[in-house]
Amino acid sequence: MIARAAYKPARPFGTNRRHHRTAKRLTQAELTVRVDLSTEMISKIEWGAAAPSSDTIQRLAGSFGIPEQVLFGLTPTMSDGSERTRMLAKIHAKPSRLNEDRLARADRMLSALTD
Repeated sequence: MIARAAYKPARPFGTNRRHHRTAKRLTQAELTVRVDLSTEMISKIEWGAAAPSSDTIQRLAGSFGIPEQVLFGLTPTMSDGSERTRMLAKIHAKPSRLNEDRLARADRMLSALTD
């Protein structure tokens, strides 16, 4: 049970980190140079087999040019407690769980609603 509990928190982080890496068109090998980690550790973080240290989180966020909390699926804005803010935070967290095809489809749907 303890190993399972330690495994779950790393998964959203790894998924978000993998998303940001692929969005920047970086390979795992290229990212290892930017953040001074082994390819094996990058892979373990992406697949939720290892949790990164706070220093690693800072280096990863810095390499992507994003706030650290974004890697955890959190919005970088402060919550005012409104229903709109709660809905936006909920929506913001969902795309990181989509594969590339579904993400492209969601992008087209959102564009149709907002353009």
